[in-house]
Amino acid sequence: MAKAIQNVYSDVTRDIRVEVVPIYVPEQNHFVNQHLYTYNISITNLSSQPCQLLRRHWTIVDGIGKKEEVDGDGVIGQQPVIQPNETFQYSSFCPLPTTTGSMRGHFEFVDQNMEKFMVRVPLFFLRPDALH
Repeated sequence: MAKAIQNVYSDVTRDIRVEVVPIYVPEQNHFVNQHLYTYNISITNLSSQPCQLLRRHWTIVDGIGKKEEVDGDGVIGQQPVIQPNETFQYSSFCPLPTTTGSMRGHFEFVDQNMEKFMVRVPLFFLRPDALH
């Protein structure tokens, strides 16, 4: 019987923990040379102060090394305020022209003193080997 293996990638910057779980979605690959991945992100505020996610930046690299940079306000149309000891979760997706790739990036936050800071999103790999 096949057993699902989930890769969890995690990093902490300035008391903000980011965890990423990428998932290959083979049944959604209806187009030639298109491989769809979803990824679930959990952002946990380990500090004693609230903070707000303002922007995101992604560096996406496909299996042959082609790089794409993506910037934007917030995530999934939101700029959430994350209270101390709370977690904000969301899911998104990444289509690739190759079967493998990787993503990394950062989120821009602002604290209650209006000081902006960056939080790393760890390098995570997009591979269709989630099932063994």
